[in-house]
Parts: sequence; structure tokens; C-alpha cells
Amino acid sequence: MWESESESAAGHKYGGGLLTSSSQGVKTEGFVQRGYSWYVATDIPSDFLVQIGEASFHLHKYPLVSRSGKLSRIIYESRSLDLNKIVMDDIPGGAEAFELAAKFCYGIAVDLTAGNISGLRCAAEYLEMTEDLEEGNLIFKAEAFLSYVVLSSWRDSIVVLKSCEKLSPWAENLQIVRRCSESIAWKACANPKGIRWSYTGRTAKISSPKWNDIKDSSPSRNQQVPPDWWFEDASILRIDHFVRVITAIKVKGMRFELVGAAIMHYATKWLPGLISDTAILGDEASNCSISNSSSSGGSSWKSGLHMIVTGTRDDTSSLQAKEQRMIIESLVSIIPPQKDSVSCSFLLRLLRMAIMLKVAPALVTELEKRVGMQFEQATLADLLIPSYSKGEAMYDVDLVQRLLEHFLVQEQTESSSPSRKSFSEMGCILNAKARVARLVDSYLTEVSRDRNLSLTKFQVLAEALPESARTCDDGLYRAIDSYLKAHPTLSEHERKRLCRVMECQKLSIDACLHAAQNERLPLRVVVQVLFAEQVKISNALASSSVKDVESESHAMLTNRKTLLEGTPQSFQEGWTAAKKDINTLKFELESVKAKYMELQNDMASLQKQFDKMLKQKHTSAWSSGWKKLSKLGRTANVVENQDNSPKITDSAELNKKTTRRWRNSIS
Repeated sequence: MWESESESAAGHKYGGGLLTSSSQGVKTEGFVQRGYSWYVATDIPSDFLVQIGEASFHLHKYPLVSRSGKLSRIIYESRSLDLNKIVMDDIPGGAEAFELAAKFCYGIAVDLTAGNISGLRCAAEYLEMTEDLEEGNLIFKAEAFLSYVVLSSWRDSIVVLKSCEKLSPWAENLQIVRRCSESIAWKACANPKGIRWSYTGRTAKISSPKWNDIKDSSPSRNQQVPPDWWFEDASILRIDHFVRVITAIKVKGMRFELVGAAIMHYATKWLPGLISDTAILGDEASNCSISNSSSSGGSSWKSGLHMIVTGTRDDTSSLQAKEQRMIIESLVSIIPPQKDSVSCSFLLRLLRMAIMLKVAPALVTELEKRVGMQFEQATLADLLIPSYSKGEAMYDVDLVQRLLEHFLVQEQTESSSPSRKSFSEMGCILNAKARVARLVDSYLTEVSRDRNLSLTKFQVLAEALPESARTCDDGLYRAIDSYLKAHPTLSEHERKRLCRVMECQKLSIDACLHAAQNERLPLRVVVQVLFAEQVKISNALASSSVKDVESESHAMLTNRKTLLEGTPQSFQEGWTAAKKDINTLKFELESVKAKYMELQNDMASLQKQFDKMLKQKHTSAWSSGWKKLSKLGRTANVVENQDNSPKITDSAELNKKTTRRWRNSIS
């Protein structure tokens, strides 16, 4: 509660709220009530009856016509010369306000309070009790009390604004709602220093608040006032008046975090479905909705500030659902545009209720965009929003797809901006896309158990993120394995299509071990997994020393133990047998590598011999012939003098060498 130091002085100035008329036409000691009838305690018999609902007031014409322009005009302009009864069911404030106005006309002291001043002011306007009839008439004095007493007090402003809920549109037209809203906004934004505070956290009561009752509980000036001291008091207001207050507070420059916190506090109070999984139309929600709607007196909010986008409405929906729909639409319209003004969890819970209550599509889209702005802060429990369409999947996968698209658009916008900031979580610097990828993989694992989930929706959501968002596809593999387990009737083509969203190169060693023994995977995918695992091992052996390999193996075992502890039992089946098969494959692969090296050496030697043969074969026969003829011409005399036996021997040896060379080449 808020209380200014000028309240006491204002109360003394106006006689503690006692209001009297300067002149008295009929001497009386007061009003006497008998059942639903009111009588003036005087010896003069009454000559005029005012009927308001079930209540009847037996009064005198002269005191009324001397101060009420409306009654004077009705009586003197009536065709009936002896008019003695009038029905005024449409008077604002009802019988209670007219009783106070009638007492004022008779000069009886009226106790003005924050609970009755708004009704009395509207009734005075209705009865036209202006200064033209009498100086210091009821309108003037009610306005003075509002301006100097009510608007200077925090609690009185709250009480008056609460009482205006039954006075639409009179309170709006007389600017009572606007003035009280601005007064509350000014006090909520005021500096706590130099102000005496009196906050209790309890709902303000309409019936005659007395400031003397709470002054003893006021903390000292030196006591620090919490920034959310005004949340509870503001949350008792009806939604249209709360919107007026929040709008005025935002205009005055309050921090958007506090404005968002106030909105969340109000939503938690009036929308119990936000904090529990119970039906929104349960007893608790019904009580809150009825309380909110009953304060309006059954009338529509014609004079309230409506920041609502109209949409299709179901005429058969209950009154509670309509009230909650109006609250959601109004709250969405006043949420500050800044990114972290409200939590992502609150937005998702509000979105769930908005979809269930069939809020206007424009506001649902606005909520989806707000969630996309801070999608990396979402949790799996908040994303599991049921699908309210009959005959479809259990969860609304299309909604998560739209949220992810809004997030990617926002990320693209931020990436092009030079002021982009990185995120950190759990001691590691992770960007928003990586966190969203982990969230989407967890969501896919959860919704994959639904037998009604189509393969197309699963694949589209899994491929919505860019490849760079996932550094490891273990989470995606779990989702695929879970989907295959829940849909055993998939064809081979559909299984291959499903596994196409996963990259085997991004699987960890432990996931590869499990996938190698997973009978639900297509055979081609299993081969790809084995090949990817072998490539990783070969690269590690080729690029690391023995010491590095030992340290990496130790880290791999640690990661494997961590993964096993956080993996369900079904994911660990078959790992022992898979290890033996993998070791066998490793040994066979090493032997194949050795044979391959031998074959490469043999191939190299054969290639050399074949190159020599091609070189000799392509030598020109004409050039060799001319060389032989020139040689014979120069050595003709020498040849004739030589012996035939050595010549034959040389020819035989030459033929022998040529023959061996040819045989070697063939072999």
C-alpha cells in the first residue's frame, strides 16, 4: 500500500469525510429503514416516492427539486399535475448512491469514503446536482473529495478504481477511471525516498477503508521497499482497468522487467491454468472468472480501454471461458516488446491457453513470434502442448515447427547485426542454435512415441535446423530409434528416408556401437555407421601419438560411462556383443590393409616392366634399319676378315637375351 503524508491533512480539511448541505428545507433527524423502504424521520408526511429496484424512498418534493435539476425537470414538466411517484432503475450506483444523495438534499451529514465516492459522484451527475441550483452542490463537493483526498492516496485510488467497475460508462465519461489510473501509475513509478509506505500485500476492501488502522504497521523510512510492492494491489483490478494502469505506467517509463513481472503476477492470479495442469474451467478458475465478471455488474465493458483483436468466437462456450479469453487477449496486447520482459515459460503457457480457448489468430501469431524471440530459453515440458484438433497427433508438432521458424528468422536478423551476443550455459559457451537443436532433439524423442505422428512431420521438424546447429547427432539418433520402435510397420523405403536426416559422421563412438547392433535400422545405414566409426579410429591412430591415443581413449571411456548412466536401459541392449564384433572387424580390416600393401608393391614392379616394353615397341623400325646399313657399310671389310664361328656365337647369344627378356615381360 502507498500513503502520502498529505492524506491526513486532506482528511481534516474535509471533516473526515463528513458532507453536509448548507441549507435544510425540511427538518429531520435522518432516514429510517423498514424492510426495503426508506422514510424520512419528520412530522411532515411524504409526498413523493422514488422507486429504485426493490427499494422505495418516501421523500418530499421540495428538498429534491431544489438541488436536483433532473428531478425538478421531471416533476414540473410532467403532464400529470399531481406526480407523486417516479422509477429510476437506471441511476448509477443504485439505491445506495441515491440514499446518500437524498440525505445530502435534506442536509443530513454524509460520510464520504473511497468505497462510495465514485457511485455518489456518478449519481450526482445523473441527478444534475450542479452549481446552477445551489452553490456547493453535490457535484462540486464530490469532485473536491476525489481530487484532494482520493487521488493523493494509493489505497483510496485502488478502491475507487475497483468500485468503478459497476459504474460503466458513467465513471469513464466523468474521467474517474483515467484520473485514478494515472494516480496509481504515478505512485507506482515514484521514488520510495521521502514517502511513507504502508504495504500489506492484502487485497484492499471496498468498505470504508480507514487509514488509521494501518498506520501502525507502516515500516520506517529507512526500511527498503521491494520493487514489486504494488503488484498485489494492482492485481485486484478488473482486466480493462488493469490495462489502463499498465498503459499509464509504461508511458511514465517504468522498467520493462517490472512491467512484465506485474503482468505475470496478474495472469497467475486470474488464470490458474497457467500454474497447474488442471482443467482451466475447473472450480478455481471458475471462481476467479466469476469474481472478475460479477464485478462488472453483468454489463459489457463498453467504456473500458479495449486493446483486443476480434476473432471467431464459439457461441456455445461458457462464460468462464469467455472471461479468460478476454483476459488473455488483453494481457498479450500490453506485454512490453523487449525480449526478456516476460519469461519464455510464461509465454508458452499463455500460448497453450490461448490455443485451447480459441483466442484471435492474430494474437496467437503475436505470441508465437514472442516465443521465437527467446526460444532457446524454453524447456521440454513447456513445449509439450497438446493438439486440440481431433484425429491428429497427440502433440501440436506444427506449432513447434512455427516457433522454430520464428526463432531462425530472429537468429538470422541478429546474425546480420553487429551487436550479436553469445550465450553460455553449464560452464560451456554454446550458441542459441546449439541449445535449440538439443531441445528439438529431446522434443522429437518425446513425440516420436505417438503412433499418430506422421513421418513427414517428424522429418520436416528434424531438418528444419541447419546442419551447423548440430555438432553431434546422438540426440537425433535416439529420436529416430524411438520412432522406429513405435512404428514397426514402416517400409524399407520409409526407414531409409527417416535415417536420411541423420549424419553418421556426427555420431559418437557409443552411438555407433549401439547402431551397429540395431536391427531396426536399414542395412545400408548400419554399414555407413561401421564405416564412419572405422574412419574415426583410423584418423585418430594416424594423427595422434601413443600418448595422445591413451588420453583420448580415457576420455572416450569417461564419456561412454556418462552416456550410459543417462541412457535408458533399452538403449544399452546388445552393446556387449557389439564390442566383440567390432574388434573382429578391426582385425580383419588390418589384415586386408596388409594384403593391399603387398598388392600395391607387385603392381608397381609390373608397371615398371610394362613401361619398358612400351618404350621398345614404339621405337621406329626404319631408323634402326638405316643405322644397321650405315654400320654395315663402314665395317664391310672388317666383317669379311672375321671368323664365322664367333659371329654365329654372338648371334645366338643376342637371340637368347631377347627371348629371355620377352619371357620375363610376359610373366
